[in-house]
Amino acid sequence: MTDAPLVAVLDYGSGNVHSAVKALSEAGADARLTKDRGLIADAAGLLVPGVGAFSAVMSALRASRGDELIGRRLAGGMPVLGICVGMQVMFELGVERGVDTEGLGEWPGAVTELQAPLLPHMGWNTVRAGEGSTLFAGLEDERFYFVHSYGAQDWTLDVIKPFREPVLTWCDYGAPFLAAVENGPLSATQFHPEKSGAAGIRLLSNWIGSLPAS
Repeated sequence: MTDAPLVAVLDYGSGNVHSAVKALSEAGADARLTKDRGLIADAAGLLVPGVGAFSAVMSALRASRGDELIGRRLAGGMPVLGICVGMQVMFELGVERGVDTEGLGEWPGAVTELQAPLLPHMGWNTVRAGEGSTLFAGLEDERFYFVHSYGAQDWTLDVIKPFREPVLTWCDYGAPFLAAVENGPLSATQFHPEKSGAAGIRLLSNWIGSLPAS
């Protein structure tokens, strides 16, 4: 597919990256797992995967200078999609087992343990897609696959006009938490699209379709 937009998958040592590359390819992207800073800067989209502990993901991002690459793309209005812990690290702070870890700070707020009797939250759930969502267009009644014990449970970013209000998508597990955020060039999902079957591929396709033409 020669016209497929280039999507770089940030290779900083996170697991589960190959399934993300495969899903992006199925969704219509020219997906490449890469550490190449020039390719990451120039790609139509950047996907930031993440599994495991918030602190470990942040350490790996900083060690590889992936935090700089993400920040530069967003400063230039270039699209970034975070998945699972790749979403969580976009917030200011991660609190795990009493340890506070500074995140990337793209969004205010903390990622904390879910308020549920059984953790981790593992399995398929419906979500409440925000009005005007690009990611969830045509997917409002679908289910997505989650596996996590922590999440962002409130949203505190104040948006000043003429900037557009972010689109927030929520899920319930014990209490509400953010399942996805679409905020300018930065989008993220707490669930795993690459593990969510046809609905996940469609969501990735929706994101890919929103990328700027090269």
